[in-house]
Amino acid sequence: MKLTLEWEYKPAKSKEKIRFVSDPVTVGQAVLLAADIEKTGRLGNISFMDETGVYWSRKELQKMVAVIETEPADIVAYFDGGFQKDSRESGQGVAIYYTQSHKQYRVRTNAAFDEIASNSESEYAALWLLVNKLDALGVHHTSVTIKGDSMGVIHQMSGEWPCYEEDLQRWMDRIEEKIKKLGLQPVYELLNRNENKEADSLATQALNGNIIHGKKEIID
Repeated sequence: MKLTLEWEYKPAKSKEKIRFVSDPVTVGQAVLLAADIEKTGRLGNISFMDETGVYWSRKELQKMVAVIETEPADIVAYFDGGFQKDSRESGQGVAIYYTQSHKQYRVRTNAAFDEIASNSESEYAALWLLVNKLDALGVHHTSVTIKGDSMGVIHQMSGEWPCYEEDLQRWMDRIEEKIKKLGLQPVYELLNRNENKEADSLATQALNGNIIHGKKEIID
């Protein structure tokens, strides 16, 4: 979750207050920033607003900091779907990077969904696999950067393009319902295929019958 701080600053030898608004910051950064400003002795009213427009109190955020440190954060997730027209087989690949308890992790998983009719549907199935993996990791009420090379999925899920295909709309509805249930704030980013090689490889391995589920700590 990202927060925007709004606060009043009382300059010395002036009765007027100056209003400041910060760039979006993490919960931990928001708490530390508020404490630093308070040390000046000139802090007036201060508020904390999340991406959904909800305001939080400092006490609520301070309690949240201890919880967030043990939950997945700084999440960047990649997805890709593959489809073979001749065999009507599909494969989906997902790679998720995140931090937890001051450590960095990578999760890689794939699947071979049945009854997939097109490459576009396979891409949506891959995104469905991704959000369910986020659920399994305990990710909720936070922002998630989701990256893929499917122009249709990225633009449709972002609300930039309409979706006219009923089968794809059903996938969208399921995914959006799951995202809402988890309290996620997704940020979709379009990649070119060369930037999505890891998820593409996982999808290809699923097509070849090689199913993978792995988690690894990333050590610099």
